[in-house]
Amino acid sequence: MFWNKDVKKSILPVIVTLRDRRSFSFKLVVSSLLGLIAAILQAAGGVIPGIGMFISPFSSAPIIISTLLSPTFGILSYILTIFLLLLIQPSELFIFPFTTGAIAIGIGLGLILFNKGWKVICFSGLFLCVGICILLYLIQFPVLGPFLIDFKVVNIIIIYSFSLVYGWFWCELFLRLLPRLVKPTDNRDGSDGF
Repeated sequence: MFWNKDVKKSILPVIVTLRDRRSFSFKLVVSSLLGLIAAILQAAGGVIPGIGMFISPFSSAPIIISTLLSPTFGILSYILTIFLLLLIQPSELFIFPFTTGAIAIGIGLGLILFNKGWKVICFSGLFLCVGICILLYLIQFPVLGPFLIDFKVVNIIIIYSFSLVYGWFWCELFLRLLPRLVKPTDNRDGSDGF
């Protein structure tokens, strides 16, 4: 079961391939491109009616990959995505930094820091929960519509529960797809892989 699975065994060869096999310049360019891809995917939510809402959550994936390159590159991709959204689709500036971007940073850091699936899910769920609470109760942007707008402990528990389920879905999906996207290599010259 994923909750008790040792995620380090499946993700460590990919992290080694992403980090150790390429130069700093390559990582910088890749993290910039990943930030651009994240901005385009996130902007689809405001540009393409209907189906764009199903495309925009996938903006988390490029930020997770960039965070696995290095937490510094993940933060840089995150900030770059925010600036690009300012130019491309300013209406998404309330959504990305506090929801899809926040959970992406949480999942990326969680995969680096923790070895059990439940720890990664709880950690990334905390990032999303805090982001949603900032939007709802500090900025007063109704990210969940008219629901849960009153600051109550029950509402925070509901938001965190939603964040856990959402984080679980993304962790499961990401851990299944990432090894297929980034092939771990056995050679040390950096000629194969991502």
